[in-house]
Amino acid sequence: MLGLPDDLALALELADVADEITMARFRASDLVVDTKPDMTPVSEADRAVEQAMRDRLERQCPDDSIIGEEYGERTTGSPLARRWIVDPIDGTKGYVRGLPVWATLLALEDDGALTVAVVSAPAIRRRWWATAGGGAFVRESGEGSAPRRLRVSAIGDLADAQLCYGGLEEWRATGRLDALLAMSARCWRTRGFGDFWQYMLVADGQAEICSDPTVSLWDLASPMLVVQEAGGRFTDFTGAATAAGGDAIASNGLLHDAALSILAV
Repeated sequence: MLGLPDDLALALELADVADEITMARFRASDLVVDTKPDMTPVSEADRAVEQAMRDRLERQCPDDSIIGEEYGERTTGSPLARRWIVDPIDGTKGYVRGLPVWATLLALEDDGALTVAVVSAPAIRRRWWATAGGGAFVRESGEGSAPRRLRVSAIGDLADAQLCYGGLEEWRATGRLDALLAMSARCWRTRGFGDFWQYMLVADGQAEICSDPTVSLWDLASPMLVVQEAGGRFTDFTGAATAAGGDAIASNGLLHDAALSILAV
């Protein structure tokens, strides 16, 4: 069993491995893309990243469980209640179209609590990470730059808030589009960034609220810890602090209850 600094070091090393794979195949003319049963795309890079991370974790942390978007869950039966949560490419639809806003997400859960998170977005040259009780950080523009601590904004009025959201089709499909529009009418400004990027904007104080009506555990675990360690709040639409999936809302904390009162209808 590794300790927290070692766990973070391993997670950062795994992100390096992922970045090498994803960047090598990004915008490749022969990138292989398949359609999964849920009609979402999966690329050869998604599978290669998750397999590489699983191989490394199984060698270095054989008692830890692993769950990932592409290959499901591996449970060891160990009494150690540690689980690595992997999203090899968050934003695959953008990745396969050549858009640069995608990231590898990796989190460690220990006895039900998130302890380590890494969000690595090499095409925009940013990496975010957090440890439970240790704060959240970002490093920009390559290896030589110094990490910068993240902090959510201090805006306390919806009328001054920037709201981020993902695809309108998902809000429409879940019957919550009207709630999103009602929220947008209360906020100063809206931008449809979506995926991991919106959560990182909240954690860095550049937006105050973001939300997803349809998400999974691997989409949320890593962003949740980053937002929380930056001083924000992260819940589902019922207000429960969970990354289990279904739906999610993140905020600077000051506006969370007001946002929930509009979205959770």
